[in-house]
Formats: sequence, structure tokens, C-alpha cells
Amino acid sequence: MSKQAKAARSFWLKQLHTWHWVSSAICLVGMLLFAITGITLNHAGAIEADPVVSERAATLPPPLLATLNATTDAKAVVPPVVRDWIAAELSVDLGGKPGEWSEDEVYVGLPRPGGDAWLSIDRGSGAVAYELTSRGWISYLNDLHKGRNAGEAWRWFIDVFAVACLAFCLTGLILLQLHARHRPMTWPTVGLGLVVPVLIAVLFIHL
Repeated sequence: MSKQAKAARSFWLKQLHTWHWVSSAICLVGMLLFAITGITLNHAGAIEADPVVSERAATLPPPLLATLNATTDAKAVVPPVVRDWIAAELSVDLGGKPGEWSEDEVYVGLPRPGGDAWLSIDRGSGAVAYELTSRGWISYLNDLHKGRNAGEAWRWFIDVFAVACLAFCLTGLILLQLHARHRPMTWPTVGLGLVVPVLIAVLFIHL
């Protein structure tokens, strides 16, 4: 190998090692989370959850009730002044979630990872009812794994995490190729990682 070729190989090895460790550092915690929750999701039926339900109630003041009832759109967001009052009285943030408006009530679904919640406002009496159901930390982490009701920021995190995992795997694959001649079991081991899941899918998973 010429001196120029050795220098080029050394340069790319350094680059690949740098990208490999940087990508592994970025996705390390995420990979641990997704690996652990992969196990808990796979055994979800054996892991019991005891839902905890909490309720809160209040009555909307007449001026705010009038503001609420002035809304005619069946999928409108609760007016800001009403949202602010609910946040102060019940410590519930409705955000910009649209409500389901009927003649009798306004219903706002507030699904979240690891549980569920809803808030309703009686358009006649102004009675506000809020219910929160929590299924525990395992359910919370499982829902993060699935991206269920986790919001836009978590969606972006999963995309960035997936790109980091791709960089980690691809740079690892190239590094394997560069070192394979000195490690005879490299490609048989890689092949095993492909063949085993394919065989399980073909032999044991029925369409």
C-alpha cells in the first residue's frame, strides 16, 4: 500500500471512529430506553398496572360562562380567558387543544403518555369536571417508546435519535468492513444477526 493510500485510510478511519463514538453518545440513553421498554412492551400482559384516578371540580363564573357560550364553532379551542381561569383554579393546562362542543357541554380530551385525562364544562351551569388517570411509570415509558400522545417535541427527538442510530450502525458496518480481514468471524456474525430474525419470522410468524 502506497504512502498516500495509507494516509487516506488513516484519515477515513479517524473520521469513522469520530462519527461512530459521537453518534453512539447521542443515542446511548435513547437506545437504553427503547431496549428496556422493548422488553416491557413484549411482556405487557405480565406486568400489571394499577390505574390511579384523580378528579377535580369547579364552577365557571357567569361572565366566563357567557364568553364560552358565545363560541359557535363545534371544534373551537376554549377561549383564552377560560383557559387561564381553568389553569389557575384546577392547575390544568388545556393548551391549544380543540374541544368537542355540543348544546350541553364542552369536552376536551387530554390524552398523555402513561395515562389519560379529560375536562368537561357544562354550558348551562358552568360546572367544570376534570379527571386524570395515571397508569404508572412503566406505562409512561412504554408510551414514549410508541410515541403515543407525546407531542411534537418528542416526535422530533425520535427522528433525531433514529438518524443518530443510523449513523452509529452504518459507521460501525464500515468499520467492520475495514477490520474484517483480521477478524474472520466478522461477516458470519453479521450474517447470523440477519438470518436469525428472518428464520423466526418465516417459521414462527404466520400471515
